[in-house]
Amino acid sequence: MSKQQKRLYAKVCLLLFFLNIPFVAFAVHTLPATVEVQQNRVIKGVVKDEKGELLIGVNVVVKDNPAIGTVTDVDGAFTLSVPQGTKALRVSYIGYKELDIRLGEKSSLNIILEEDALQLGEVQVIAYGTQKKVTVTGAISSIGSDELLKTPAASMGNALSGKMPGLSSVQYSGQPGGDDPTLLVRGIGTLGGGTAPLVLVDGVERAFFQMDPNEVEDITILKDASATAVFGVRGANGVILVTTKRGEKGNAKVSFSTSVGVQLPTRLLNFTNSYQYATYYNEAQMNDGVKPENVRFSPEIVQAFKDHSQPLLYPDMDWMDYLLNDAAFQSQHNVNVSGGTDRVKYFVSAGLFTQDGIFKTFDTGYDFNFKYKRYNYRANLDFEVTKTTDLSVNIGGRVEDRNRPISSSSDAELFRFIYRATPFSGAGIVDGKWIKSNPDYIPGTDNENSEDALNAYYGMGYTSKVNNVLNTDVTLKQSLDFITKGLSFKIKGAYNSAYYHTKKRSNKIPYYTPLLDENNNVVFRKSGPNSELGYEETRDADRNWYAEASLNYKRKFKKHNVSALLLYNQSKNYYPEQYPDIPTGYVGLVGRVTYDYSTRYLVDFNIGYNGSENFAPGKRYGVFPAVSLGWIVSEEKFMKKNLPFISYLKLRGSYGVVGNDKIGNNRFLYLPDSYAFGGGGYFFGTNVNKNQPGVYEGRIGNKGVTWEKAYKQNYGIDIYFLDSRLKLNFDYFYDHREDILITRNNMPGFLGMTLPAVNYGVVDNKGFEVSVGWNDKIGDNFKYWVNANLSHAKNKIVEMDEVKRNEEYLYRTGLPVGQPFAYKFWGFYDETANERYKQQYGTDIAAHASVLQPGDCVYVDLNKDGAIDEDDQQPFGYTNNPQYTGGVTLGFSWKNFDFSMMWNYAWNTSRVLGETFRQPLGGTNTHAILLEHYENRWTPENAANAKYPRASFASVKSNYANSDIWIADASYIRLKNIEISYRFDFPFIKKIGINQLRLFANGYNLLTFDKLKISDPESLTGNRPEYPLMRVFNLGLKVGF
Repeated sequence: MSKQQKRLYAKVCLLLFFLNIPFVAFAVHTLPATVEVQQNRVIKGVVKDEKGELLIGVNVVVKDNPAIGTVTDVDGAFTLSVPQGTKALRVSYIGYKELDIRLGEKSSLNIILEEDALQLGEVQVIAYGTQKKVTVTGAISSIGSDELLKTPAASMGNALSGKMPGLSSVQYSGQPGGDDPTLLVRGIGTLGGGTAPLVLVDGVERAFFQMDPNEVEDITILKDASATAVFGVRGANGVILVTTKRGEKGNAKVSFSTSVGVQLPTRLLNFTNSYQYATYYNEAQMNDGVKPENVRFSPEIVQAFKDHSQPLLYPDMDWMDYLLNDAAFQSQHNVNVSGGTDRVKYFVSAGLFTQDGIFKTFDTGYDFNFKYKRYNYRANLDFEVTKTTDLSVNIGGRVEDRNRPISSSSDAELFRFIYRATPFSGAGIVDGKWIKSNPDYIPGTDNENSEDALNAYYGMGYTSKVNNVLNTDVTLKQSLDFITKGLSFKIKGAYNSAYYHTKKRSNKIPYYTPLLDENNNVVFRKSGPNSELGYEETRDADRNWYAEASLNYKRKFKKHNVSALLLYNQSKNYYPEQYPDIPTGYVGLVGRVTYDYSTRYLVDFNIGYNGSENFAPGKRYGVFPAVSLGWIVSEEKFMKKNLPFISYLKLRGSYGVVGNDKIGNNRFLYLPDSYAFGGGGYFFGTNVNKNQPGVYEGRIGNKGVTWEKAYKQNYGIDIYFLDSRLKLNFDYFYDHREDILITRNNMPGFLGMTLPAVNYGVVDNKGFEVSVGWNDKIGDNFKYWVNANLSHAKNKIVEMDEVKRNEEYLYRTGLPVGQPFAYKFWGFYDETANERYKQQYGTDIAAHASVLQPGDCVYVDLNKDGAIDEDDQQPFGYTNNPQYTGGVTLGFSWKNFDFSMMWNYAWNTSRVLGETFRQPLGGTNTHAILLEHYENRWTPENAANAKYPRASFASVKSNYANSDIWIADASYIRLKNIEISYRFDFPFIKKIGINQLRLFANGYNLLTFDKLKISDPESLTGNRPEYPLMRVFNLGLKVGF
């Protein structure tokens, strides 16, 4: 202050003192204001991007005091008054790298911000294009190539498990070349089949499970209506977009990767041995009143089973151990080259994946084991034809070679029959001879339902199937800036073909039964022929094409960002299952308009207009609109000043309609009633012993049938804290699907016709998705991250054309689709059971399907009519598809080391146990017994701890009826994959032209914690069990040049 100001200040203070006005109050409120005015300086500047475009709404704050700040105006300019001594300003804008500006003596600044491709995942793949992620208002999840490659699985679908909220993956089989999972986006929202999401590879409907993950850049899941409405008829169950890699300008980059691994079953069934089996069987007979001297297995046979004194006559086989190897080999190799110039860019890739099965072949002279080989190839080429014309050509495909044994029944029943085999039904392969048990020594082994496990496939030959899949795309993009800036035109054509060549080499070989000769030596009796391998071959083909033409518009007007899309598409698929001579086809018109103001207030409008062959003229076309809104709250001034710890906050919501036109594989649902010739035939006239074919009524048509529609709502929030180190995303969704295509259920079966498709069903589906991520570093060398996600989806049947039930609790309406029903198990019967039951329910135990004996299952008589029947069943457990799914990813990077692991989990899911998994001895009393059932059956000594009913033939119908005993909790927590790697950076590596040398080890399905125990919690437990799920231990090397 000047001397004059100091004197004035002293006089004022003295006057206030004498007037008894508190000096402190005046000093506190007055002095700083005077000082601030005197110490401030004014900074002016302009903010642009790298292209020289003015940036509007950029945040400019004092680095050490973010409360002092401003934003740029419509001319990208700002004026900011800062305290004297301010050293630096911080400049930030969504989608650009944050920049600190040292002031020094400067008062005028010209600031250039650099786009940040990583911030917020800058570009997001959406339907028919890309969009800045910050402006996306729909529900979308993505995963990149690096994450896919951490999972050494054959099917790329299995690499997605637990990694993206809203996507559930259930793997039922581990068969080489046949381990594709079932994928669902936000659960199930319809009544029948047709629950799979639409899959598009580079914008064209194609399968992606058997693609090479080295070819893939990104996989995106579109979940809500705003993201999927443009697909109209095909988007009701969500959409999966797969984007392949493309070349970038620069020198050629060569990448080579190779890995080898071993597969081991996650869990195999454990069966009783011969002694335990015979003990159980005899016990069942005696429980039913058979005298000990009349049981099937005599004391001599039981003793032979126990001491293994005659292993050929009285074998004791662990078929799982005998038929299957402990491990099998797999490998994956890929080489790709990418690069380009200003005019031409390229990405070329070739890969090989091999996977062996775990079956032993026993020197049959030919290889019938499961085997899978896949050769992937791809060439993505981009040409700048002129400054305004771009041409893209994609050529990709694969050749798949599958080998498998011929099964004695259908291929789907191979493990069903293996699991049925008793441990004494045969001795395996001895000195090249297939040994089956002799019924003269073990009674009952001549029963056709008592075959050994080898009978399911051994000596029957093998099938080899080669699939050759070729996909081609051509895209031409023409800039129309000469009409108006930001306008472009694009046309695209795609052709897909697949050729199948199947060779079947059938065979028959003899088997031998052992017997004792007069000297008590074991000799063999031969049965059956010994034939040469036969030869059959079949060929088949599929092909389809897709075409689209679109106008795109994208323009920025100061603070206003506008984009628009108008697209026409058409597709045709040849050789469909029904009416293969008539191709299926779709036509559609797509529209989209997006607008945002200053990257702050966002709105998207999407519409799809589709036509379907399944509906009559007048009902053939459907309109599917959707709208979404977004608000980036963190760009508001009040957020910057009051909540500086929030880096990013976006609120969003959407509503829209999507459709479905399918009911199974049925086509032309509107056609008049159909008739067919043939059928089972009829007896016409008298003394006729041969059926004569006739004409019978087929499916009834329905001219009024039309689109099934789903009305979808989604509300979400994305919020990042602490400089985006902590990220939280949350979505709530509600889907209401009505006019669901079903076949009427309330007509009697004797009508003798197939009822028409109608629009009748209604299903509601709702849930939420939440993901949380923490990404930080300690020092310069240590980075770590923790990411978790959880998804919940639960549906409810509102209307399903259900017949009238006798009791309210029997209705499926109001419950989830596929809800299991069962009797309520009360306990095991004993001499005090009726008294205890009566105390609890007030009535006597009801009549069961068999007369109750100690150890039998007692069920609750819900309707108290005195009889246990179907009217006493109620909902129990959950469906095969879990209501809750998710995953946790942990990892760190330290110097040249990288480590990551991913756990995934699922709960509120059940498995209904059937056949081998439920009933010891099976329906014919000749099948195998699970060790679990043997060890935990009811006996007088084990009554208090028993989990399963007593051994009995007389009580089978009652004891093994549908009850909650046989509905198992299939929830699990699984270490899905883990990877550790090291990047070598020795000086000589660079000298020999190697830019990257990385050694890695990873694994898949390594640990599982669950309650099911008897089998893998994801596998099927009914009458069609699949190839066991596999664990994989893998070691690999990646080299970049």
